[in-house]
Amino acid sequence: MLQNEYDYRIHTYPEEPEHKPEHKKTNKAQPGKIVCVVLLCGLLFGSSAAAAFIGVNALWGDKTTQAAESATAAANVSAVSYTASDAELSQTLDVSDIAEGMMPAMVSITNISVQEVQNYFGMFGSNRAQTQESQSSGTGIIIGENDSELLIVTNNHVVEDATTLSVCFVDNEACEATVKGTDPDNDLAVIAVKLSDIPSTTASAIKIATLGDSDTLKVGQQVVAIGNALGYGQSVTTGIVSALGRQIDTTDAIMIQTDAAINPGNSGGALLNMNGEVVGINSAKFSSTDVEGMGYAISITTAMPIIEDLMNRTTREKVTDDSASYLGITGEDITSSVSAAYGIPQGIYVTAINDDSPLKGTDVAVKSVITHFDGIRVTSYSNLENRLQYYAAGETVDVTVQVIEGNQYVEKTVTVTLGRASDHSETIAQNNFGYGFFGRV
Repeated sequence: MLQNEYDYRIHTYPEEPEHKPEHKKTNKAQPGKIVCVVLLCGLLFGSSAAAAFIGVNALWGDKTTQAAESATAAANVSAVSYTASDAELSQTLDVSDIAEGMMPAMVSITNISVQEVQNYFGMFGSNRAQTQESQSSGTGIIIGENDSELLIVTNNHVVEDATTLSVCFVDNEACEATVKGTDPDNDLAVIAVKLSDIPSTTASAIKIATLGDSDTLKVGQQVVAIGNALGYGQSVTTGIVSALGRQIDTTDAIMIQTDAAINPGNSGGALLNMNGEVVGINSAKFSSTDVEGMGYAISITTAMPIIEDLMNRTTREKVTDDSASYLGITGEDITSSVSAAYGIPQGIYVTAINDDSPLKGTDVAVKSVITHFDGIRVTSYSNLENRLQYYAAGETVDVTVQVIEGNQYVEKTVTVTLGRASDHSETIAQNNFGYGFFGRV
């Protein structure tokens, strides 16, 4: 691996030249002259010493006065002061406190999947497709529970293609888990463990993580990352917030950039502020010989609507293409920043409704904003597309919209029966939102 080399120059200074005493020639003096010279030097020394004493006293007095005046002036200068906010004053935890407090809310995830591989060295050189079991590791954060399940948030790529999932808790107890819902576009997933499968000793040892507000983060603030690095078990790294609001090619999620070490197996783990609150979900790192210390975590504030969707989702399977549903709208995403700037509710701003849309003739109209589908919040077209993948044509669902009435938005809910996508394939192709930018809606 090519590494950058730095030239650490040692600053040296030229040595002082060695001053050797100069040997001067001397003449022998006569005794009488020596006596006169000694007396004369004594008189001159006395006069000079008296004058020097008076001068030094005067000069020292001036310097002392000036120093005192300078000290008084300095004491009167107002220093620039910094007053810590209440949030900053509350940040009294150190990294060891944070790690100790958070470990009960962390799990290690093992994903066992079956992949098809080509065998090019079979009998007589035949090319045969074979399947082999593959195992990968990741991390999860205990995010909540319902009446029957413990809910854990992680990355979609941690649980992708899983045939078997298991989680290991802080006490090293392992339990089987199932995927409750995924959002590939934002690299998020929620998995569930049945409460009945968790031993009582483990139930008393684990806890639900405390969530923070990633919108309050500032560049330069210290953060802590916890995750199952390389599958060895939970480990802790620390760094700072390097940048905010980043986006990378592999996901639509809004990212926090950090120089805290994030390695394979850390995916799905927690990025914590110095209050021990989850502000991000570790997701990716930039790997290159030219780059060091560029890790990314999904902003917890922007991820929570998606996570809530996945947590509350009824257990469903994706429908087949023959049963795929159709909504028949086009629109634009209203992000949180656009919502704050223009006072438009966050969701999907409807720009057109097709003539064959199930929403035609309802309260859903152009310029209204779709905010919920079947009771689950949607913030973008990708959210709505992901929801529709689990609903078959002919199902009846509630769609919640914000409709302009006068100078304000009013919430309304309409009940619609979803159309069949295959019956509208030509319309979908013409509008380029079958499998395109807008999703299958």
